[in-house]
Amino acid sequence: MPSISETVSNRRVGLGPYEELYKYFHAHPELSFQEKATAEAIVSHLGTLNAYTIHSSIGGHGVAAVLKNGPGKTVLLRADIDALPVEERTGLAYTSKARMKDLEGHEKPVMHACGHDMHITALLAAGETLANVRDAWSGTVILCFQPAEEKAGGAQSMVDGGLYDKVPLPDVVVGAHVVPEKSGVIGTKRGLIASSADSFQLRIEGRQAHASTPHRGIDPIVQAASTIMRLQTIVSREVDPLDFAVVTVSAIHAGDAENIIPESADLKINVRAALPDTRTRILTSMEKIIAAEAQASSNPSQPSLTQTTRFPLLFNDDDVTSALEKSFSQHFEVGKHGYSSNVPRLQGSEDFGILATAIGKPSCFFLYGGIDPEVYERAESEGKLKEMPGNHSPFFAPVLQPTLTVGVDGYVVAALTFLGKEM
Repeated sequence: MPSISETVSNRRVGLGPYEELYKYFHAHPELSFQEKATAEAIVSHLGTLNAYTIHSSIGGHGVAAVLKNGPGKTVLLRADIDALPVEERTGLAYTSKARMKDLEGHEKPVMHACGHDMHITALLAAGETLANVRDAWSGTVILCFQPAEEKAGGAQSMVDGGLYDKVPLPDVVVGAHVVPEKSGVIGTKRGLIASSADSFQLRIEGRQAHASTPHRGIDPIVQAASTIMRLQTIVSREVDPLDFAVVTVSAIHAGDAENIIPESADLKINVRAALPDTRTRILTSMEKIIAAEAQASSNPSQPSLTQTTRFPLLFNDDDVTSALEKSFSQHFEVGKHGYSSNVPRLQGSEDFGILATAIGKPSCFFLYGGIDPEVYERAESEGKLKEMPGNHSPFFAPVLQPTLTVGVDGYVVAALTFLGKEM
């Protein structure tokens, strides 16, 4: 029998049509929980493969496709499918012009600014590859296309929507994400691979007054400003510098007239941590600061803090990751231009792990680069890597190749690691 690497290299499907499919997904993004057309396109393409049993509308617009191929383990491969409220500025020929209303009814520009279009395309191509090499493996493959990752709700929605009533329970769950590293590189990491993320809306109620009589009002903008500045001291003065944590106030809205002290201020806050204890301490300090600044402002109204999203810490299972280390290092070039078994941790957060923890199964999440190698190396030589567009930037757009090939191979090699027949 050929090795996993030989099977993948010699029998990989032609990716030309998938490059065009990627451009379609990139030009037609949809916001979280509203991925109807995206899901329909996924289902339509899966139907052309004539190999998978397809289940749609799981937990919203989630899609799962099952390919049973004899006895063996069951592996679930996951891609997320939602986009972001970002106006694209890449200048690509297939730039998104899409606009749609978010769940609050506000019209927003929409862009695949986090690479989910690449994830969808890579998993579809991997699905076709696995269907074409059924003689090389035995077991069951599940392709899972998950909605609403950006809102930290899609994985749980699929579980609650009966995902595991429709598909077999997987023995192993594998996910992947494209990141702003050089295209061609791919990596795994044992243990923590993505931080937690907690998002909140904070409303500070004040007392409206004329700008000339501030003593008659309670200024929520001043209180908000003090709160914002004080929140920044949590990481700088309460978290060990060797630890990782971020507290970000990403939005503030208050008032609309220059001669009126408004009655309220609305803030959006995002908190990230790498350790459970650190996460708990930060959230506790945040609540104390918000209350204390209200008291310092002589405000009898306590601000209301409402959690909007909650991403768990994401850990890669040692045994699963160890198995992938072996197969990835045999298929990809090992080193700075290829595979690393100690890739830098994802600075963002993910709800992927819920697909595994909800049923007590192990998982691994691998990362691969999407920046044009020449562009990346030039920026590196000039000391300008931090200026490279990253995930959620209006300029973020992975170069098609070799990004797509690496993503496809990553999924297929991962599946064959656990399903491949004796080599």
